[in-house]
Amino acid sequence: MSNKSPMVLCYPKCGTCQKAEKWLKANEIEYAYRPIKEENPSVDELKLWLSMSGLPISKFFNTSGLLYKEQNMKDKVKVLSIDELISILASNGLMVKRPILVAEGKVLVGFKEEEWKNQFSK
Repeated sequence: MSNKSPMVLCYPKCGTCQKAEKWLKANEIEYAYRPIKEENPSVDELKLWLSMSGLPISKFFNTSGLLYKEQNMKDKVKVLSIDELISILASNGLMVKRPILVAEGKVLVGFKEEEWKNQFSK
């Protein structure tokens, strides 16, 4: 078991991120904060996190974001290769669904209290 604090990638104006941070603080969980817009995930990080999360790549997209809609990503997600989609995600932190929790060999995308509770109740 590593003692490394979990890392949370957030966007300060995102309501879901604010909820997640509030939950972490309420549960006295120490974490490293990383601003997703200024320090967007790299291609290598995304590849690693994708495999750690067990989720399809489409779950990493911020589907309610303006960028997603402007670039018509709904259709692109169905036809582009994983590598192409990863490079789109790596090009702009606001394209990425948030918050992202990276902890103990597991990656959670978005904030579902139940999932986060399970992650930390080990």
